[in-house]
Amino acid sequence: MAGTLFVVATPIGNLEDLTFRAARILREVPLVAAEDTRRSGHLLRHLGSAASLLSLHEHNEDARAAAVLQRLAKGESVAVVSDAGTPAISDPGARLVAAVVAAGYRVEPVPGPSAVLAALSAAGLDATWFTFAGFPPVRGKARTNWFESVVERAALGPVVAFEAPHRVVKTLQELDVLLNNRIIVFRELTKLHETRYEGRPREVLEQIDPVAGEFTLVVPRLPAASNATERPSDDTVKDMFGRITGTSARAAAREVAAATGLSANEVYEIVRRDRN
Repeated sequence: MAGTLFVVATPIGNLEDLTFRAARILREVPLVAAEDTRRSGHLLRHLGSAASLLSLHEHNEDARAAAVLQRLAKGESVAVVSDAGTPAISDPGARLVAAVVAAGYRVEPVPGPSAVLAALSAAGLDATWFTFAGFPPVRGKARTNWFESVVERAALGPVVAFEAPHRVVKTLQELDVLLNNRIIVFRELTKLHETRYEGRPREVLEQIDPVAGEFTLVVPRLPAASNATERPSDDTVKDMFGRITGTSARAAAREVAAATGLSANEVYEIVRRDRN
């Protein structure tokens, strides 16, 4: 009989959040594919698990899938875990799962901790419909498009995103250009120094101290009125445009357009007139 691939959610900070089922499976399987073997090794030792560890991260996932398939073919079950939370959700695991499914083996989810759902549950928002946007791209057109998409999606419901400590300041600065309403930011969810910040992006920036740990950002649904604001003055448009750095003029114009309701061409023309 072929083995099963268990997709196991692990704690995002507090070890007490590990489910009974997850603990049992991590003790029973002979092999655990882990994003960080050192970090997962601590968890396995805490559980008294004798499972072997196989490194599986974004750079070797395709190659490691072959090794996992060999173990499944022998009738051995395998668990896949990420550093924290649920594998394949802004973490490695999706390509492995796809390969296992394509090979005809069983994949069984073992749900548990999730920073996305933890943040939404504590945000106090109607999350009947929400968008998970993952991590913002680091640069270029992909980053510009990401911010535009956040604003568009926030018109329909809350948007949840992750950000690393060394990039959270820049991300909040860019959100402040695009959004004129409050956001909610959680730092170190479920950990000893868990902190909640709330306010407009620039106000949140003033509150964060220290700028360290893992950040989860929640953009509440934009009020309907924000979609029908008065036309901004040319000076406001130029100021917003001037605060966007690290991208092309056209991309910056699209960001300002998304925040003001103007077209990108209108924004670009206002800025161009000022430079002539």
